[in-house]
Amino acid sequence: MLKRFGMTTLVLFVVGFGATSSSHVHAQATEAGVGRGDTTDLTRVLDGLEEESYRAWQSKDAKFWSAFFSEKFVSWGSSGRIDKAGAIREWSGLNCEIVSYQISDSQVSRLTPEVAVITHKTTVDGSCGGSRLPNASWMATAYVLEGTRWKAVFRAASAIVDPAKLPARAVDTTAANRPPSHDASTMAMLGREQAIWDAWKDRDAKRLDALVPQEIQFIDIFGTHIATRAETLSAWSGRGCDVKSFQLADARATMVTPDFGILTLYATVDGTCFGQPVIPVWTSSFYVKRGNIWMWSFGINIPAHANAI
Repeated sequence: MLKRFGMTTLVLFVVGFGATSSSHVHAQATEAGVGRGDTTDLTRVLDGLEEESYRAWQSKDAKFWSAFFSEKFVSWGSSGRIDKAGAIREWSGLNCEIVSYQISDSQVSRLTPEVAVITHKTTVDGSCGGSRLPNASWMATAYVLEGTRWKAVFRAASAIVDPAKLPARAVDTTAANRPPSHDASTMAMLGREQAIWDAWKDRDAKRLDALVPQEIQFIDIFGTHIATRAETLSAWSGRGCDVKSFQLADARATMVTPDFGILTLYATVDGTCFGQPVIPVWTSSFYVKRGNIWMWSFGINIPAHANAI
């Protein structure tokens, strides 16, 4: 589901890199006290880790990543899906010049006792590889509790942009024709994902209501953050989009814990949203297992092959 305006935007992946500094040690020590505690304490810890990562990114402290990222990390880079090693190569920050940054409006959703996602707005004055970074974006980082340490298992951002001013993007025929992984977890999550996209295409609020839990967040490809369930369902079932069909390809589930997985896939749509053609998108959906059912619990969509740092 592509949300309110359709599908075109630059993506800003801003991630902090740093050595095991004294602040990092302090943050991790604090995490042990939080453990599986309440969201208030967890918000404080994750806010601290996000702030620390941005400081490290700004100072080009590349050593931070091996401790910051989980071995199960998955996200998107400029050429497609990446793991921890790919993320370190892509986001070392060594070719970036960051004058300043500001993090605001953070919101934490605890998806399971061991997994949480934090979203926040970020404003940045800087450039990477000689190209100026988008000024403002919405970031999402998923953290998994490994022992007493919260580690990033996913991170991506969508720049805040005007949909009417965005260029079209060509379909990646290789990705569009790549079949899904055929493991049981991928198949189960993909079935739920297909049902949500079908309901979005049909603007069916009743079906959407049955497919998502009570607490959800969503970030669309225009850098629009939707903080509540009611807002999300209203946006997905609204009249802004006229969709004939869609295709979900190259789906793969990354199992983080037995009851939490991240489904990543490539989506193409035949249709328009608010008068703009719907462009190819990389979708990342977080699924939580409730009994025998995988429930969509968070998502972020970014334009396929958008610029990344």
